[in-house]
Amino acid sequence: MAAIRDIVATYRGPGRVVLRLLGQGIREDRALIFLMVGCLMVFVAQTPRLARQAHLTGEDLPMLMGATLLAWLFIAPLVFYALAAVGHVLAKLMGRRQSAFGARLALFWSLLASSPLVLLWGLTAGFIGPGIEMTGVGVLWFACFVWFWIGGLMGAGRAA
Repeated sequence: MAAIRDIVATYRGPGRVVLRLLGQGIREDRALIFLMVGCLMVFVAQTPRLARQAHLTGEDLPMLMGATLLAWLFIAPLVFYALAAVGHVLAKLMGRRQSAFGARLALFWSLLASSPLVLLWGLTAGFIGPGIEMTGVGVLWFACFVWFWIGGLMGAGRAA
């Protein structure tokens, strides 16, 4: 239940939540769990869209789900680690004092904390389909994700 409280608190102040998480010590296992659960939530959010696509086009649903599972649980974590490294370097170039772990935690937590909006996007994609609604929810998710990431990086900079 603490993770749910932290997710709700992130919508009020992402920097404070990341600062509190960093105060619990450097725990790579916790950061990896945040990343993997966030990627799992994105995969789960894809299932209504994939079911719709398979129904409309006649494609094989298990094959679509397998490819999406491979992408989100095996490839995306590597991409997120690289993105966290880029974010850390950019923050250092801008004069921010932070650790590489803080940069990773901020990015991974922003993915997990924005997962309710990803799930809403998946439902919109599955039940309504492409259109202004799906685009609007996608833009809302992306804006929150970026806000959480930047706020988390600022919080991580205060912890260092």
